[in-house]
Amino acid sequence: MSELNPNGKLLVFTAPSGAGKTTIVRHLLSVFPQLSFSVSAATRQQRHYEVNGVDYYFITEQEFKDKIEEEEFAEWEEVYQGQYYGTLRSEIDRLHDEGRCVIFDIDVNGALRLKRKYKENCLTVFVHPPSLEILIERLRKRNTETPESLQRRIDKASLELTYANKFDIILQNDDLKFTLKEAEAIVNKFLNV
Repeated sequence: MSELNPNGKLLVFTAPSGAGKTTIVRHLLSVFPQLSFSVSAATRQQRHYEVNGVDYYFITEQEFKDKIEEEEFAEWEEVYQGQYYGTLRSEIDRLHDEGRCVIFDIDVNGALRLKRKYKENCLTVFVHPPSLEILIERLRKRNTETPESLQRRIDKASLELTYANKFDIILQNDDLKFTLKEAEAIVNKFLNV
């Protein structure tokens, strides 16, 4: 790997929930020392295995709305009713000040907003699952949702799959081992490693 010289770049992985983007991002973070994960702010309930400040910055809905008013977000979205997610400008600035390339694992609309804002310094990668049926099965196996919230995720995923062509690269996630190698090649090219 080359020296840390990411030149303020942003690498955004997006996909419907359950497509594998988090697994891919975690792998890339273990391979490329130039990358640092952008921790998003979220108003949803913290899951038992999540760590505040590592997985998300868990804040209240009112705190989130106050940050919107203060224009502290580079992007934000009410992903589900009453559940807000967003990228704090301060998080991007902090990582760029450390000389890092910022890597994101965010929803489809947030990814499009970052692309519009950061243009050529931002590469967006849409992780496409093998099929909607496999995606639904992955979501069911998580056992983290109520039947209602699971159905909301499925409905949202169906819509998000139609957005794939709006991104710089579509990364098909049929075979994880192959997908990880493809993701490494994408990062190598983007960072000119």
